[in-house]
Amino acid sequence: MSNLNLPEAALSRLTVYQRALVELNDSGIKTVSSRELAEISGSNESKVRKDISYLGSYGTRGVGYETERLINEIGVVLGGSQPRPAVLVGIGNLGRALSQYEGFQVSGFPIVGLVDTDPDVVGETINGLKVRNLDQLEELVSQTSAVLGIVTTPAAAAQEVVDCLVEAGIRSILNFAPVVVDVVEEVEVRKVDLATELQILGYYDHLRKFD
Repeated sequence: MSNLNLPEAALSRLTVYQRALVELNDSGIKTVSSRELAEISGSNESKVRKDISYLGSYGTRGVGYETERLINEIGVVLGGSQPRPAVLVGIGNLGRALSQYEGFQVSGFPIVGLVDTDPDVVGETINGLKVRNLDQLEELVSQTSAVLGIVTTPAAAAQEVVDCLVEAGIRSILNFAPVVVDVVEEVEVRKVDLATELQILGYYDHLRKFD
């Protein structure tokens, strides 16, 4: 089940479904239809049914899906049944905000280490974690068993930081720096470009003016 090779779009939607299902389950709602899940998650009914069919779970006609069971099934596919600790490198404004974001912990990705190169920042304690110097990264990864890296540095520093993460044994990296980084084939990098997302929103806002 956890070795499914899912389309990336379906994978992205499954994460949204899981968050919606957790909220429903926490509210005491034990079953949900594909139509209801589509409305809550901003998808459509046919996509919900198709995405969930990848899991081998088809629900019960007239009843829908059991929320708790579906949460668990999606969790297995997403590899979320076990925590995956992360280290965050770059304690600027964005890094500070992300280091205190409780959603990482709730989703199974606790931030267990903070790293920077600024002498004025190194040694500071943020959200219970002491900021370490970049030259301590390998030791930090070993001590915390971190498997994920989060990069929130300026563009000019991103490649060096990614190289250090890979050298320390990290093979999965979330990159918020506005630059493409080079990695070897076995390393997975997901790039989050906030400026690009805003430009896309700006495009749609521009289109609406001509409707």
